[in-house]
This record gives sequence, structure tokens and C-alpha cells, in this order.
Amino acid sequence: MTASLLHIPNSLPQAEQRLVLEGVTWQQYDALVALFMNQFPALRMTYLEGSLELMTTSPEHERLKTIIARLIEAFAEELDIDLNGYGSATFRKEAAARGLEPDECYCLGELQAVPDIALEIALTSGGIDKLKVYQGLGVKEVWFWENQTLSLYGLTETGEAYEALAISPLLPQLDIALLASYVNNTSQTQAVKAYRQALRERLFKHD
Repeated sequence: MTASLLHIPNSLPQAEQRLVLEGVTWQQYDALVALFMNQFPALRMTYLEGSLELMTTSPEHERLKTIIARLIEAFAEELDIDLNGYGSATFRKEAAARGLEPDECYCLGELQAVPDIALEIALTSGGIDKLKVYQGLGVKEVWFWENQTLSLYGLTETGEAYEALAISPLLPQLDIALLASYVNNTSQTQAVKAYRQALRERLFKHD
């Protein structure tokens, strides 16, 4: 397979679609990223040791990642946490044969080569195990929105696997359930305003 033999239409479908290709070299993956990522912002490519997953995101997928990102950023602003984002930039590591685009991602403090926190919206199942990809990249925490729940996973001290987390060690003051309760509000702006007010009330109680 070469990059030129992979056909991607001029417009992407509204529903999420997923295709996994096997036997893809790092050079082919690298060429596909260079060819298509700027042309199709809704396209996600996940590479793991010769397997390449192509996925198009739906409007609902994009809505969810946008509101969750706005809520996370509101939390950081209210608590004066230096949180800096990369959006859905591509992160690759040839030595580990891994690469992908998070839906959103952040570093605590200065931007680094790899984010500290990655957010993934999981509306469909199957495909490449993204935790294996993130493990090879060395991302400390991966947050999944799936089945109306925000689930957190943290890289173990050995760096060989992820474990489920009740709270984020990187953002220990973040109440995951509280943030999740504002995700499906009709108005994103009103959801963020209400969430900020809830945070201020909690902070005031603790002062």
C-alpha cells in the first residue's frame, strides 16, 4: 500500500466511520499524515506497530470534545492552574511505532513534546487500543468520555500500563462527576457559566 493508493473523498460523512489497515509502514503512515491531516480536520489517524486506523468524527463527537474542553479550561482558570493545550495535534514516536491525534490534550505548565493529559471521545467501539498508543508515547493521563461518563486512566510508575483512576493526580481538585454533569446542557455557554458558579461556591465553602 502506498499513500497514493488510499482514496479519501473530498467531503467526510456525517456519521463516524472507522477503517483499520494492516501492514502499514511508518513511512507510509508519515506520508498519509502529511497528505491528509490539514485537509481533513475531522479525520483521526491512529498508528500502532503496523496497524493504521482511519476514523472520521461526527458532529456529536466534535460537540462533546468542545464542551468538555471548555469545562476543563474553565476549571483551570477558576483555580488559576497553568494549563496549556495542543488541541488535536498529531503526536508520533517512530521508535515506539506509535502515533495519533487526541481529541484535546493539555500540558501542566509549559508545553512539552508530549501532553500530560489527553482527552478521547469514544462514541463507537472497536479499532486500535488507544491506551497502548498513549503508553508508548508516555502520556501520563488519558481521559475517555464514553457512555455518558468521564473515565480516567493513569500511567503506572513503570510506564508499562494504565490503571483506572478515581481522581486525577495531575488535577486532584477536579471533581470528575461535577464536570460531567454539565456536558449535555443545551447551551455550552450557559453550561460553562453554571459550572464556574458551582466551582466558586465550592471554593468559597473551603475558604
